[in-house]
Amino acid sequence: MPNIKSQKKRVLISQKENAANTSKRSRVRNAIKKYELAIANKDIATAEKLLPETISLIDRAKSDGIYHANTASRKVARLSKMLDEAKKA
Repeated sequence: MPNIKSQKKRVLISQKENAANTSKRSRVRNAIKKYELAIANKDIATAEKLLPETISLIDRAKSDGIYHANTASRKVARLSKMLDEAKKA
């Protein structure tokens, strides 16, 4: 633990920010898992409903700085591709 008052405060703030970022990243991962489960079960209607919600979570995480823009774009592209392939099958 630091001795300087401002550094003590920085430690507390960074712990709060880390907890918030971890929570947001977890929400995105859970949404993706839920979406992938719908695709795996061939439940296209549910997947179509979950896609915009999942993309929204990914975009919010990107704007909060949790994901790099390219990472978020890659995740969205993969999710969209999954749905397209499931529709064709």
